[in-house]
Amino acid sequence: MLEHIELFFKSIFVDNMVFATFLGMCSYLAVSKKVSTAVGLGAAVIFVMAITVPVNWLLDHYILQDGALVWLDPSFADVNLSFLSFILFIATIATMVQLVEIIVEKFAPSLYNSLGIFLPLIAVNCAILGGSLFMQSREIPTIGLALNYGISSGIGWFLAILAIAAIREKIRYSHVPAPLRGLGITFITTGLMAIGFMSFGGMLTGGGEEKDAEDVSAQTEPKKGEKKADTNTAYIDLNNNLENND
Repeated sequence: MLEHIELFFKSIFVDNMVFATFLGMCSYLAVSKKVSTAVGLGAAVIFVMAITVPVNWLLDHYILQDGALVWLDPSFADVNLSFLSFILFIATIATMVQLVEIIVEKFAPSLYNSLGIFLPLIAVNCAILGGSLFMQSREIPTIGLALNYGISSGIGWFLAILAIAAIREKIRYSHVPAPLRGLGITFITTGLMAIGFMSFGGMLTGGGEEKDAEDVSAQTEPKKGEKKADTNTAYIDLNNNLENND
């Protein structure tokens, strides 16, 4: 349970897709002019990542990894299909995006029109593919953690685009220098927000140094019943042995 909680908060705040790795910046910058549009796209990203990351975890563990096909037959133990990772991952993502596009067009046509071309472009959103590739590279052990990672990474991206959309709506009423209007002030704001999110880096690692220091001191401290080595006594014993040898 603790592992799930740590992964959840770390994926949202510490390893945020936008502020830590700057993935999905195209949609982040283009669809963040209005909060309502940002909420719709962010929800779509969460839905896609929540499905694609666990599905790609299954593909990775039972098809793509070296020897993953051994469940079919022991003769496939030496088969390695990892070179197909990008193709299968993108195919899974494209399928889910088409499903999302159909649902949004059916039940929220106004949102579908406002998102425009950026809704089908979720299929090539590097944040979506990055979630599956990070899941693979970090060797997430269980499908439950993979689902957790997909949802939390999507929430992190949603939080980022929602925050920048709210700020950009307020910036309209602010006096911004002419050269910085538009994407200029948006990039500056994104950089400042990324610096702010860096402060969460110690949220889940605090106390680690103290624990290491305690471990080192515990190793150096003598056990109960033992005496610390006296350097002076050792020096005297060494001199006595030299004199005896002479």
